[in-house]
Amino acid sequence: MTLDDLGPRICILGPSNSGKSTLAAAIGRARGLPAVHLDQLQHLPGTDWVQRPEAEFGALHDAVIAGERWVIDGNYSRLLPQRLERATGIIALDLSTARSLWRYVRRTLFERDRVGALDGGRERVKWEMIHHIAVATPPRSRRQAALLETTDLPGIRLPNPKALTDFYRAQGLTR
Repeated sequence: MTLDDLGPRICILGPSNSGKSTLAAAIGRARGLPAVHLDQLQHLPGTDWVQRPEAEFGALHDAVIAGERWVIDGNYSRLLPQRLERATGIIALDLSTARSLWRYVRRTLFERDRVGALDGGRERVKWEMIHHIAVATPPRSRRQAALLETTDLPGIRLPNPKALTDFYRAQGLTR
């Protein structure tokens, strides 16, 4: 399966720090799709990841998915049903918990201009995020992998870093 099979509205799901935002940006550039990073909608710019009020985030989310063309990265499972209702394809990334933790620490300490970061936000290692990656993310990742088996949407599962790298190469994407 290729990007062309996924249509003009693509959801990218996966564990925290799996490369969702980078992939969304690459697909957006290659296919002329607006890349939407849900973390940037959920959190206020220029803050230390302070969340917007739930109704405001929901309204921003719904306005984006009403569009005819997009690639969206992020999970936010409470809003996933309406996102999937509009999506034409799914990409599910699957990284090990250890790899996600390593990527989180690396990006927080060394990647100041990373894709998907908050405009003007501060990045620092937080125990809450480490806990989220190590405890909350693994069960969600299993549910997302199962989602590809139960949906009628075309989907691509990238089960490890090599598969992700191969996908970039096969689709002509650049990071």
